[in-house]
Amino acid sequence: MPEKPVKLRMEQVRIRPIAAADADAVCTMSLNFRHYLEALGDTDDYQFDRERYLTEGFGADPAFGGFLAELNGRAVGYLLHCPCYNSDLACRELMVIDLWVEPAGRRHGVGKALMEAACDLARQRGATRLIWSVFKPNRLAYDFYQRIGGVMIEELDWMTLPVSRD
Repeated sequence: MPEKPVKLRMEQVRIRPIAAADADAVCTMSLNFRHYLEALGDTDDYQFDRERYLTEGFGADPAFGGFLAELNGRAVGYLLHCPCYNSDLACRELMVIDLWVEPAGRRHGVGKALMEAACDLARQRGATRLIWSVFKPNRLAYDFYQRIGGVMIEELDWMTLPVSRD
């Protein structure tokens, strides 16, 4: 996907696909995201690190793709995604796995630009919508997603079933 510069105020927001060379920046922001969620009560066992970023994002069978946001040349946000399919609607979807913007990048259009890049990719892949989940106490995220037109699916609750790797 081509890079997409977006001019906002006097600053330059640049969105581009993630690369293996972005491992340190993305993993640092991911850990900051983790600390933020822990402060809200999230107790998931965090295991994402540089090695997993490289092997699972850039190995033989990538589990995710993503975008990096730079503000005035500095990494300030990222979005990770993976493809999925909705059999009820018979359509492709793009799932947003993570969206994080560092406090220094907020209120500059970074989050919106990352979501726009994900929408562009979804269209290119024939998907008809983005989907994502939000940690219930994360009001900052709910407010952001509502501002950009996100709609809650009240009828659904996410569930999980652990699968042994053995």
